[in-house]
Amino acid sequence: MTDIRFIMIGLVVVTVGFIILGVFGSQFTEVTIQTKEFSDCYKYPEDQPPIKIDCNEHVQDRNILFAIVIGVIAVGVAALLKGVKGGWDQDVKPEEMVGPGGNNDDDSKDES
Repeated sequence: MTDIRFIMIGLVVVTVGFIILGVFGSQFTEVTIQTKEFSDCYKYPEDQPPIKIDCNEHVQDRNILFAIVIGVIAVGVAALLKGVKGGWDQDVKPEEMVGPGGNNDDDSKDES
């Protein structure tokens, strides 16, 4: 039997990782292409002339974002694997069980 909570958490965390990559990673696409094709990088604001920027700084920012996203996705995959592996809910000791069907010795002592 699987632990559904870990599967749900894993799916949400992996999805959030891909959303972060999609939203924040798109700003690095232009700089990546400029770095590979040209020696200088420029930022193109809408109402100003092009501004020369440091390519290495933006590549470093891109790599940091990528590392964060990989970390988030790895945590989600680890949660998915723990959920698929299961066995977490089945390892509860009988004296720690609560709810219907559990034997509570405290209730039987009060009736005596």
